[in-house]
Amino acid sequence: MLNQLNKVSVNIEDEMKRSYMDYAMSVIVGRALPDVRDGLKPVHRRCLFAMYDMSNDWNKPYKKSARVVGDVIGKYHPHGDTAVYDTLVRMAQDFSLRYPLVDGQGNFGSIDGDSPAAMRYTEIRMEQLAHELLADIDKETVPYGPNYDDSLKEPLVLPSKFPNLLVNGSAGIAVGMATNIPPHNLSEVIDGIVAIIDNPQLTFEELVELIPGPDFPTGGFIYGREGIMKAYSTGRGIIQMRAKVQIETQKKTERQSIVVTEIPYQVNKARLVEKIAELVKEKKIEGISDLRDESDREGMRVVIELKKDENPTIILNHLYKQTQMQSSFGIIMLAIVNSRPRVLTLRETIDFFIEHRKEIVTRRTIFDLKKAEARAHILEGLKIALDNLDEVIALIKASASPAEAKAGLMERFGLSDLQAQAILDMRLHRLTGLEREKIMEELREILKYIARLKEILASEAEILKIIVGELVELKDKFGDKRRSEIVMQTADISLEDTIVEEDMVVTISHTGYIKRNAVTLYRAQRRGGKGKTGMKTKEEDFVEQLFIASTKDYLMFFTDAGKVYWLKVYEIPEAGRAARGKAIVNLLNLAANEKITTILPVKEFVDDKFIMMATRNGVVKKTNMMEYSHPRVGGIIAVNLDEGDKLITVALTDGKQDVLLASANGKAIRFKEEDVRTVGRVSRGVRGMTLEGEDVVIGMEILNENFTDSTIFTVTENGYGKRTEISEYRSQSRGGKGVITIKTTERNGNVVDIKQVNDDNDLMLITDQGKILRVPVAGFSIIGRNTQGVRLMVKEENERVVAVARLAEKEEQDESEDGELDEMVELESGEEQGEE
Repeated sequence: MLNQLNKVSVNIEDEMKRSYMDYAMSVIVGRALPDVRDGLKPVHRRCLFAMYDMSNDWNKPYKKSARVVGDVIGKYHPHGDTAVYDTLVRMAQDFSLRYPLVDGQGNFGSIDGDSPAAMRYTEIRMEQLAHELLADIDKETVPYGPNYDDSLKEPLVLPSKFPNLLVNGSAGIAVGMATNIPPHNLSEVIDGIVAIIDNPQLTFEELVELIPGPDFPTGGFIYGREGIMKAYSTGRGIIQMRAKVQIETQKKTERQSIVVTEIPYQVNKARLVEKIAELVKEKKIEGISDLRDESDREGMRVVIELKKDENPTIILNHLYKQTQMQSSFGIIMLAIVNSRPRVLTLRETIDFFIEHRKEIVTRRTIFDLKKAEARAHILEGLKIALDNLDEVIALIKASASPAEAKAGLMERFGLSDLQAQAILDMRLHRLTGLEREKIMEELREILKYIARLKEILASEAEILKIIVGELVELKDKFGDKRRSEIVMQTADISLEDTIVEEDMVVTISHTGYIKRNAVTLYRAQRRGGKGKTGMKTKEEDFVEQLFIASTKDYLMFFTDAGKVYWLKVYEIPEAGRAARGKAIVNLLNLAANEKITTILPVKEFVDDKFIMMATRNGVVKKTNMMEYSHPRVGGIIAVNLDEGDKLITVALTDGKQDVLLASANGKAIRFKEEDVRTVGRVSRGVRGMTLEGEDVVIGMEILNENFTDSTIFTVTENGYGKRTEISEYRSQSRGGKGVITIKTTERNGNVVDIKQVNDDNDLMLITDQGKILRVPVAGFSIIGRNTQGVRLMVKEENERVVAVARLAEKEEQDESEDGELDEMVELESGEEQGEE
């Protein structure tokens, strides 16, 4: 019957909600999150208070860590000893806290992740700075609460003379929320607080000038201000950290080494070295010959030796991209404010600290005032006794007991119980003249002190002045220089940053396979040679295009449908010399039956350059280059084509050159580029050349006036060609029929392409069976326009030349007048004719 009366029916869902909420709030407030006022979680606060309570001070002998852990567990924190010891260890690690609060003696772990020695071996005491967190705690400055068993009292917050939440930061995971506050430089934070006290209207921009960003104990670089500004203004943000390195060159071998001297915060150095070694072993990073850790008590030094002639910048970018030499820190400035979790801005965090210090100074002043007034009360009683000394002595002598004497004094002189007792307790030597004067002097001084304390309590400005004075004193005593260097510009490492810049031969087959190889793979051969295989093709396939470009150049893929796509050269797969490569359809989002006709390598998009296009039916179009600078994944329109027409070639110009168009039947026309007006990206263009019968345009050349001693080189499909002076191509009006450039006899076949060349150039010819021949232009004589030309290469039966590229060897780059580097490698590409 009794058991039935004690039963209470509850809804299980409501009970689960209520119980879990109680648990969550207990974790949030009582374990995982720091208080905004002292920046400490309960376990840190209890550890420091226990050390203070047992006089484990910075200027006294060390005590065993186990003894401190025992006190903390037994008195204030009834949890596992490992959790408490780990807390003490972290507060002693100079690579974990910007300003350690515990002074440890013994093995407290390392930045390599080594475990600390057991608590029975290590010894600790408070750091001098930690005393500033507890200063004035004995003056009723902070509230106390019962410990876990209600046998003792513990502080609910510490007085905290400096903003520990910002200075040392905090990290913790609660229920449904987390905090991750980075450490800051003490001097900078104090400067910011003083500035706000002096000028409450201080702007956000002015504040971040004084507190520019976090300052990690391990140093390193912080890249970019955007994440910092967002975190300081909203309470959340992400910052990028990088290791600090220096490049050293060995005098004997002239090999270079990357030396890491500082690493990002919370990165394990030993694991970092292991990761680098693993990447080298798996050949994910090439160019590293040796790796060793030379760190000692003098500082960190990880040496990464490079192979000969390796570019340290490229290797370094690989390391930043693939290891924790670059790491991010997600800032969440979450703290307990008035027993509730709250995400704070930088200004709010400082404002709450200032309010906390105002309360501490006020309560301390009230405590000091009470003590001073109590002492003044006693001294005033002693003064009355000294002024009436003979009468006081006579009254005491006449009294039968101390109680009677006290009552007599209180009645005769109007003294309080405390004053009368003080007179009775006074020793006879205090009646001498000198001692009497000391009592009077003490009374005068204490009355001045009381007046000063009342003045402080009556003026908030005086309280703030005291706070500023204490902060400046702390800065002078404990302030130091910034360790983490903030680099203003952002430095996101992209794949491009890890690519070595070098010239590549890019080849494309008729059925749409693409690949790249280094130019050095193809050696120069003399005229009449048989060439070497540059791409292996299937029987029904043949190599159709070839060009030269740097790995970091942009590639603009123009299709016969008049669309353009965008890639970087390094995004094209590198394959073996005889390999087919990769299908373009796997790299670009081409439409059905759409075929790449021209690929234009571009270093950068600028406003004073133009894209000149020519179509199969003789239409030309000129458009500003910037209109093609942002292609979409599905491509964009490059030119509006007539029905049945196709885009065959594209060139980059400055708008002031002459244009030379050539047709398959051996005709060519030269006209000024200025005759073609600039039109929009989706426009059609104008007539460039009038064609007869089945003739089609096969190539276009922009005649460069700065191209010294240049000539026009014409190549036919049967392997014949010739060089002709540019002057033989007279300038005409746009839209004419042109003049003969080479005789298209049965021996020669149709024209494949034309190139503007000089004696310093080499030509690269490619056949439909995948052979490539590189020949020097200087080996061919200059002859007239209306001739058949000479043999360029020996070809097999039914083999045809399908593409031509001009190769200029990469020379030293000189700086041009406008400060940009002149491009020394230029490329023009040809295409197969007669195939649809």
